[in-house]
Amino acid sequence: MKVLILGGVAAGTKAAAKIKRQDPAADVTILVKDRDISYAGCGLPYYVGGLIETRDELIVNTPQKYTALTGAKVLTGRESVGLNAAAKTVTAKNLTSGETETYEYDSLIIATGASSVIPPIEGAAQQGVFKLRTPDDAIALRGYLEQNAAKNAVVIGGGFIGLEAAENLLTQGLNVTVLDVAGQIMPGVLDEEMAGFARKKLQAAGIRVMTGTAAQAILGDGRVTAVKTEAGTLPADVVVVSAGIRPNTAFLEGSGLEMVKGTIPVDGQLRTNLPDVYAAGDCALVTNRLTGAAQWSPMGSSANMEGRTLALALTGENKRYPGVLGTGVVKLPGLNCGRTGLTEAAARQAGYDVVTALMVSDDKAHYYPDSAWFATKLIADKATHKLLGIQVLGPGAVDKMVDIAVTGISMGAPLEDFDNLDLAYAPPFSTAIHPFVQAVYLLENKLEGKIASITPAEYQAGAAKGYRVVDATPAPSIHGATFVQLETLNGPVEGLDKDDKLLIVCNKGKRAYFMQNRLRSYGYTNTLVLEGASFFNDVRVESVGAKVSPAEVTRVKALGFLWDKRTPDKFNGRVITRNGKLTAAEQMAVAQAAEKFGSGEVTMTSRLTLEIQGVPFANIEPLREYLLNAGLEMGGTGSKVRPVVSCKGTTCQYGLIDTFDLSQEIHERFYKGYHEVKLPHKFKIAVGGCPNNCVKPDLNDLGVIGQRIPQIQLDKCRGCKVCQIEETCPIHVAKMENGKIHIDPEACNHCGRCVGKCPFKAVEDHIDGYRIYIGGRWGKKVAQGRYLDKVFTDRQEVLDVIEKAILLFREQGITGERFADTVARIGFEEVQRQLLSDELLARKQENLAAQKHMKGGATC
Repeated sequence: MKVLILGGVAAGTKAAAKIKRQDPAADVTILVKDRDISYAGCGLPYYVGGLIETRDELIVNTPQKYTALTGAKVLTGRESVGLNAAAKTVTAKNLTSGETETYEYDSLIIATGASSVIPPIEGAAQQGVFKLRTPDDAIALRGYLEQNAAKNAVVIGGGFIGLEAAENLLTQGLNVTVLDVAGQIMPGVLDEEMAGFARKKLQAAGIRVMTGTAAQAILGDGRVTAVKTEAGTLPADVVVVSAGIRPNTAFLEGSGLEMVKGTIPVDGQLRTNLPDVYAAGDCALVTNRLTGAAQWSPMGSSANMEGRTLALALTGENKRYPGVLGTGVVKLPGLNCGRTGLTEAAARQAGYDVVTALMVSDDKAHYYPDSAWFATKLIADKATHKLLGIQVLGPGAVDKMVDIAVTGISMGAPLEDFDNLDLAYAPPFSTAIHPFVQAVYLLENKLEGKIASITPAEYQAGAAKGYRVVDATPAPSIHGATFVQLETLNGPVEGLDKDDKLLIVCNKGKRAYFMQNRLRSYGYTNTLVLEGASFFNDVRVESVGAKVSPAEVTRVKALGFLWDKRTPDKFNGRVITRNGKLTAAEQMAVAQAAEKFGSGEVTMTSRLTLEIQGVPFANIEPLREYLLNAGLEMGGTGSKVRPVVSCKGTTCQYGLIDTFDLSQEIHERFYKGYHEVKLPHKFKIAVGGCPNNCVKPDLNDLGVIGQRIPQIQLDKCRGCKVCQIEETCPIHVAKMENGKIHIDPEACNHCGRCVGKCPFKAVEDHIDGYRIYIGGRWGKKVAQGRYLDKVFTDRQEVLDVIEKAILLFREQGITGERFADTVARIGFEEVQRQLLSDELLARKQENLAAQKHMKGGATC
């Protein structure tokens, strides 16, 4: 038997290896276009992030190694260009010699896979624009990041690969924005409310997500600098396009092979419409295992199984491929996402009478270290109780939840079959009743009427309008809700009529269910439990003017919202301006947000942040979401590194350094990079472009001031009666002494205004540098910072000193004291000694790991 296989990687190499094991006498030849026959395509994003260090780790098999292991012949550099099914031949171009070659077959397997689609976006051919489909793509991308010190990345496409790329670009220290033209991330993979929850987690991790937004053009002059969108222009040093893939089947047009949008329809034995021609992998159109409808599911896992099944069928075994469920799992920053089966939307479209339930549960014993949570959505058929799909989010092993569902769906199991599954349990691994089974119990209770609930999707659609929110948490925590203590609920509740519409909400769902059960027994007839509770949902209560609890005031302060004490429920929300600088589009977004969610007024703080005034408590989360979509952060409060302030630097007539650029790097490295690091008190940093000190760097915890140190060439000094250097010096420390110009190095503030003023070039040269002040403060108490003895000429050294100052404050500061107090207590000379040595950096990891300053001294 002569078997010709077009394409390697997953389906092709799996089929070839299995055929040779089944029939060692078979003549098996693989033609591949690239030099790599089998590589870990799913591992490419992790190479970009540095988790996978070398290209060799991505290569599963070289052609030589594969041939030696399997006996199959591999020909690389062969691009298939035509199929003659009647003659049973394939024409291929030898990419090395340029010649056309013809190959005969008894059986042909088309496993040519798919390639990334680059949408027709203006500027997409520039340097810095990448796809991520092959090892060479990943190598080129990582190399570009390293060689060009990229800071900003835009990922076009919010599917699995796009989000994995975003996570790994974030790991490399870039600011990352994900664009998707669809109204949600992972469209068709997750239902809208699950995608919305995942999006919030991504944004909390530092990835900007813009859905419903198309990339209109990639800007630059040969090298990418920005991406233009309908929502504004995004800075971009690198762009990753992950907007979908297209089957590599164009060469088969006109061959008589049936194709649907480039995919090749196959039956259960992977046969096409042409005799002895088969297809498998990313180019094949298989069926959905549940519905029987055609489904394209380009996944490495299914490609391998298709290749194996096809090999068994070709070698005489009665094997059939039953189809796919669309199973997938993806790792995101601090969040994993898994799914299989039908989404709720797809199940309804397929004609099922759908019922769903969403449950938040522990992922292992709650008392075990690193225990976390699952947010699990189950989709089932109301008539048969058969499970149709699952979607799971959580920091831990979401794949085990999905795999249980895959097994059950594949075997046609109704929900009741899961009730008493003897699943593995020990505290490090699971809960005594498995989280999957807990979710099943919720759905069964819902079907049997034992719980009346509303799903997050229904809640978002307004189905709870007119319901009174009952707070079932252990202590009052839902602003404006009616708090009821579950433990003391022993009869009708005063103020709640038995026919009132009541929406019961707790932290995760269990207490609300218990309360509903108890209220029902006391005659309450119209209660609903909110599935996912406040953990999953943004619960908003229509209760204008209700007083906000002290606990909530503290919580939202950490988000950048400061209570307006003149009101019961209004807050001023701080918008971080990146050192006082905003684009016009961002300014518009702030103004629109103020109109939409606040009083319509915006004020500027002394720290160059903006405050949106008069934000009702219920508008805090919608406001944050709105501004995140515009790429703006809120915050800047608490005992941590605060947003950096700077003057306008070289755009000013006196500016000596690019303060915007330096302060932006400080912002990224220390405000964002140290955002979760708790300190004894707030730590303020200011960057001034010259000794005029307009932003008062010397009155901050740490200040950096640009310096220009004049270099005098006395041999060129003519001893002029009216010296231009002496006349220019604003602080009058340049003086003529003994017929020569003299500048007192101790008194000179290094403003640089004298440089170039001598007509005889006696003060033409200079050294640019930075002076660092420590221990300043202003407000209730004022302390003038003192500068370190050294004038720094290396920018990296300045950044290192800033980091060492933060580390020193965390390590040696006393909770509640400012850095000025720490410097005074330890002594300036000792602090300076430590900042000029590397001992603080040597203790960095130990310092950051310590549980210290859990409640710092900052009150704003």
